Amino acid sequence: MRKFNDDCRYCSVVSQANREDPIGTAGTVDEWLLVEVPQPWKTDLWQQKPQFQPLLQVVEKLASQPLRYFKTRLLAIAPHKIHTHPELVRIFHYKRPAKLFAQYTKQEYLLPLAEIASLAEAILFQPRQLIRFQTYQQPTAHIREILICTHANYDRACGKFGYPLYRQLQKKYATATENLRVWQTNHFGGHQFAPTLIDFPNGQIWGHLELDILDCLIYRQGDVSQLRPFYRGWTGLSKFEQIAEREIWMQQGWNWLEYPKSGRILAQEPGGIVKMVLKTIFNCLPFPKLKLLVARWNEQATWTKVQISYNGGAYSALVKQTGTVTTKLKSGDDVPLTRVNQYAVEKLLKID
Repeated sequence: MRKFNDDCRYCSVVSQANREDPIGTAGTVDEWLLVEVPQPWKTDLWQQKPQFQPLLQVVEKLASQPLRYFKTRLLAIAPHKIHTHPELVRIFHYKRPAKLFAQYTKQEYLLPLAEIASLAEAILFQPRQLIRFQTYQQPTAHIREILICTHANYDRACGKFGYPLYRQLQKKYATATENLRVWQTNHFGGHQFAPTLIDFPNGQIWGHLELDILDCLIYRQGDVSQLRPFYRGWTGLSKFEQIAEREIWMQQGWNWLEYPKSGRILAQEPGGIVKMVLKTIFNCLPFPKLKLLVARWNEQATWTKVQISYNGGAYSALVKQTGTVTTKLKSGDDVPLTRVNQYAVEKLLKID
């Protein structure tokens, strides 16, 4: 365990000291676009890199489709001396292949900087045009990619705790494990769980990681329950579905990672008469941003009943709020503490 001291400038120190459970904080993502971007990275990374403005403009076109935009992530990865081509830019595209799935499908490209905006346009809006980029494709679907946030200029905890984890993963695992690459990435949320990590192609997100748990995480051997306190969730599911999925995984063991699965909300605490009325109205209106507002309200529910379906069956689970903990959402001497809800699975039933 990390040694705690009186230095609570780091949000992740406060979070871990107060035993904040990271489950359910992974976010829900249908598409990932990962792009090699040279360091240093400022807080507003993309705005400080004029050569990547055409790419950013393409991605921002998704704002006209708020529901899709909300489930798409653009991330920077730092070039690495072993893998990086000095004259070309590497781009990964991970996409949810179906309603039920276990891993994102992966496409990797290595191409000139001048072409990356056109590639992004094809990936996001004109998939028939991808044939134009076939010569840039790389045969790397078999390679596992590990991303660690080290974006210290966004939050100092990610530099303080993320970079040592990145170095250890490079030194001990990337050089010794076949078909594994490790990358530094920019902010993807949840710095209070630093060091935080994304594991592709399955899309699991981890936080509060300790060096002595890495063998279990990377080699996928041993008792999966060792990983329970570090698991932020699987990005193929929504918040309460992620909480239920962790309980199922703890019961099923490692084979669970291979099962195509999906989730859905069966019932949920409505949130009082005013919110009930507003939710009904907002869901009937043709405004995606109002539907996103309803989704955020729903994430504060005190109880939710979910169903996790997989090839071979399904589980129903009742997820209930168990209380709150004090945490810090961003590092800094003058950042106030805040209270966040904590949840647990009260009932888990396998459906034949």
